[in-house]
Amino acid sequence: MRNLPDWRRHMRQKTYFLVCAAVFFVVAAAHMTRLIMGWEMAIGGWTVPRWISIPGLILPGILSAWGFVLASQAKAAS
Repeated sequence: MRNLPDWRRHMRQKTYFLVCAAVFFVVAAAHMTRLIMGWEMAIGGWTVPRWISIPGLILPGILSAWGFVLASQAKAAS
């Protein structure tokens, strides 16, 4: 591995997938919590409708599951 930044030399594929999956899981969990608890959200005076959290739950949820699957299939470092 030549001329790669330091973090890329040390980051394993499995670690990358696990970190990404965990971040997407947190985002999906936040949207699910908003839907269940009925929390209101406003951005710059605009009240964000609750239906926005539905794709905000589904898409990161799918990406999170995909990341965990890829992490489980990642080859062990040699």
